[in-house]
Amino acid sequence: MIDDAALARLRADTPAAARGRIHLNNAGAALVPRPVRAAVDEHLDLEDTIGGYEAADARRDRIDEVYASVGRLLNAAAENVALVENATTAVALVLSAVDPGPGDAIVTTQDDYASNQIMYLSLARRRGVRVVRAPDLPEGGVDPAALAEAVRREAPVLVSLTWIPTNSGLVQPAAEVGAICRERGVPYMVDACQAVGQMPIDVGALGCDYLAASGRKFLRGPRGTGFLYVSPAALEKGATPLLPDMRGATWTDPDAYAPASGARRFENWEYAHALSLGLGAAVEYALAVGLADIRERAWGLAADLRERLARVRGVRVLDRGPELCAIVTARIDGLDAEAVVQALRAEGINTSAVVRSTAVIDMDRKGATTALRISPHYYNTSAEIRALTHEVEALLEEAGG
Repeated sequence: MIDDAALARLRADTPAAARGRIHLNNAGAALVPRPVRAAVDEHLDLEDTIGGYEAADARRDRIDEVYASVGRLLNAAAENVALVENATTAVALVLSAVDPGPGDAIVTTQDDYASNQIMYLSLARRRGVRVVRAPDLPEGGVDPAALAEAVRREAPVLVSLTWIPTNSGLVQPAAEVGAICRERGVPYMVDACQAVGQMPIDVGALGCDYLAASGRKFLRGPRGTGFLYVSPAALEKGATPLLPDMRGATWTDPDAYAPASGARRFENWEYAHALSLGLGAAVEYALAVGLADIRERAWGLAADLRERLARVRGVRVLDRGPELCAIVTARIDGLDAEAVVQALRAEGINTSAVVRSTAVIDMDRKGATTALRISPHYYNTSAEIRALTHEVEALLEEAGG
């Protein structure tokens, strides 16, 4: 439980919050806690003192510990973790490993992340891959029975699920989809970009072969960090990216190479060591706070916000689904969401906007071209939720003349 004393400590660790900035854009990029900044700064200072290669060698044990930390976050072994720049990079690496060809099917949902959908459509255009989207339930979220039928009918080379879409608070039934994929022996990828850091994650319970995530969102890590989980079963079957470099593989003979052991075959030789150490610090910080406690507080603040916004005339809350998380989206009548974001920022409140191109199917279905996205986290307060609601009411009153 995050009580008042714990909340005070967490906010003291968050300089912008301690100075009064209301940061409700954690689904975009959360505020990093002081230990994360310190980890990055310390390594950059060492690089400045002795050199980049030399600093990496000197801190090899700490860098290796990042893999163990991410493993603890996911209930996985360190050898099944690869460090990458972001979740989209991780997804692209998985697609290259699956290497779908003409006629192969990828089964996904109506709510997959825009970058993922664009990659699938590129594969359809260039390689003749078929993109099959399972329908939703009436209350929102993918219909597991319909997805199971699509898997049976299409025999896909991959099932891909965005656990929490970028444009709504929906939490997809990721474990239920995993059970379907295990039964059929179909590779399963979870984009957990918005899930990591706001809820407990157990890749064994999910039954996924791959899990992609970024560090900058609810995990509170530095921008430009992320990771990819690759299951033991996928590695045993020989999963490897299409274009490995000399970290992901060893050139053994003029016409031969050998993939690296474990998930590190998905990594590049060159990456930001300082940022990776910051990612490790963010993971350890989240584990210390407790993911179950984080979920309870962040989701509770979001539920309170939805109730408050629903009572404001001129605001339509867009979130749908049987389970909702710490992302709240709302359409504000007569106001463009991007303009609202700027107006709120001028008042010291950070939010973000989603536009149609970020979620074409879902936004069209909801009849919205833009929406305000508000994403509280465990270090936010109820007073900040009230302040956001008050400012939205004031903007509506001003717009109404």
